[in-house]
Amino acid sequence: MSVQTVLDPTRDLVEQAKRVLPGGSFGNMPAEVVLKEGKGGRIWDEAGREYVDFLLGSGPMFVGHAHPEVTAAVQEQVPLGTTFFGNNRHGIALAEAICDAVPCADQVRFVCSGTEADLYAMRAVRAFKKRDKILKFEGGYHGMSDYALMSLAPKRPGNFPRPTPDSAGIPKSVQDEMLVAAFNDIDMVESLIEEQKNDLAGVIVEPFQRLIPPKPGFLQALRDITKKHDIPLIFDEVVTGFRFAYGGAQEYYGVTPDLCSLGKIVGGGFALAAIAGRADIMKHFDRLAMTDEDFIFQVGTLSGNPVAAVAGLATLEILKRPGAYEQVFATGRELMQALDALLKKAGIPAQVIGEPPLFDVVFTDQPIKDYRDTLKGDKALATRFNQLLRARGIMKGESKYYVSLAHTRADIDHTIAAWAESIAELTR
Repeated sequence: MSVQTVLDPTRDLVEQAKRVLPGGSFGNMPAEVVLKEGKGGRIWDEAGREYVDFLLGSGPMFVGHAHPEVTAAVQEQVPLGTTFFGNNRHGIALAEAICDAVPCADQVRFVCSGTEADLYAMRAVRAFKKRDKILKFEGGYHGMSDYALMSLAPKRPGNFPRPTPDSAGIPKSVQDEMLVAAFNDIDMVESLIEEQKNDLAGVIVEPFQRLIPPKPGFLQALRDITKKHDIPLIFDEVVTGFRFAYGGAQEYYGVTPDLCSLGKIVGGGFALAAIAGRADIMKHFDRLAMTDEDFIFQVGTLSGNPVAAVAGLATLEILKRPGAYEQVFATGRELMQALDALLKKAGIPAQVIGEPPLFDVVFTDQPIKDYRDTLKGDKALATRFNQLLRARGIMKGESKYYVSLAHTRADIDHTIAAWAESIAELTR
């Protein structure tokens, strides 16, 4: 066996991936990251390296990897069948649990991904209002549909409210159906809605936009404006649903939309997402309640499948227990405060932004209130910091730390030590 093979047992896997996958990856993490196992708040790669995991599968593993109760529920269901393309008791029970938990949810329709949930939420308000245009916020992420990939992360932001496409292959006509405003700028939003109110089908917003909290009063003002003009408001809670509170960001911030999209946590690590909201809007998914021109056609091979449903139900049962959210918030708060203190002590201009369950650092001395403010950050420094952390056993995405219920005292201490070493390296 060669020395190189001993030092890099994933070499063959990386080379194989480069042959059969564009860019050598699934499009998520760098090609050299090949992961093998997860348990609690830790993961291991194919070389056996161990990491404190703040990636959490991009968020769904909120109660930790391979939680024994979730695993047991899945193992009990799998021998009984994995999908039926029809109603099953577990999917029905999960829908009821969502309706009980989420303030806006009268009814639920299952899909398999957050992209689908957001797409169908936008389609639902178009059907309901018989209008075409949707207002979103620059930097807001609503999945991978043509409509969502308007001004998600423009390198050269244009003039509001004209959107900028973020991907090749999107028809130019899509730009005419989307309007874009600045997050946290309620004056701009009110002006746009007043101007476009007769053409607007709805407004879609991440109540907590990527890492940027809403300014006090922003979400309530947005709710008031949309209600005044009878324009449906959609909260994209694919990330925040069941993460900020059991009732999601709408419970956490005390503002109830008309519809929301849910994903990640609600499927317990399996492919499941949902649209939830007002019955009079959701009935457009009911063929028997609608005329042909008002009916929204939606089917999905794996939508509401029993394996994902039992995983979601088991996850929600864990999160309902007293102290679950208090523990996550305590962990995240300690981590945010420690990172902020280390950066300040080192004299590195930086802003630690977010909420305790979901945060990151932007290397700038300027306040962050919207997407354009994030562009002021030193991206090269952020990339270098993440590389140094990975070498010290910290796994995270390029732009956020997801905190889980499974992160332990040892995980916190390891992370703070890795930050201290990496920040010292940055200052050399």
